[in-house]
Amino acid sequence: MSEMKVVNFMIGEEEYAIDIMKIDSIVPVGKIVRIPNAPNFVEGLMDFRGLAIPVINGRKKFLVSDESKKENQKAIVVNVGNKKVAIIVDEVKEVITLSQNQLEEPPEEISNNSNKYIGAISNMNGRMIIILDIDKILTDKESVQLANAMR
Repeated sequence: MSEMKVVNFMIGEEEYAIDIMKIDSIVPVGKIVRIPNAPNFVEGLMDFRGLAIPVINGRKKFLVSDESKKENQKAIVVNVGNKKVAIIVDEVKEVITLSQNQLEEPPEEISNNSNKYIGAISNMNGRMIIILDIDKILTDKESVQLANAMR
């Protein structure tokens, strides 16, 4: 793969991106129904085209301060395996095309079990962008917790 198109977004002061091929839609944050006993970063369920899908609070998942900017928030609906999940982000910025030489492996020090969702880092024109591996956004334990909460 010589280049990758990603959707760039902000959570707090940090820039993240997701491969555009993993994104279903970017929608306004709708009404969220709380789920008892869900992991703390799961806000609840949101209606997406007639489906109830889990909503992950990006600030809580990535341990960013909880002072969110509600006015520009969006939900990025992604395909994780055979399921859809919405991730609340502060602001969606742009679609960027990254060449292979603009992508670096994450340093060993940060690519541990709790951060295995970091697929790559791009240092583009002085902008450090964390490219998420959306298939690894939930740990095995978190997937089980979420599945149990949704029963």
